[in-house]
Amino acid sequence: MIHVFLLLVYIGTGDGRKLASGDMYFRDVRSCNYFAKELSKRYSTYSVMDSRDRATAYCVPKYVKEGSGIEIYD
Repeated sequence: MIHVFLLLVYIGTGDGRKLASGDMYFRDVRSCNYFAKELSKRYSTYSVMDSRDRATAYCVPKYVKEGSGIEIYD
């Protein structure tokens, strides 16, 4: 078993919030956080953006079995 960081990306807010991605695993938290930051960027004024277009992304530590076939990014 090894510790990795799982990137979770949600689109929307409140009851309309949906998990858009939850299958990207990283060896290093800095790499995971880089992609979380890039995926949650929006080029709009946040206050006027439709709530369905808002994105939240963050990394959580996970324990996975080595050799399980899960792709782990560096």
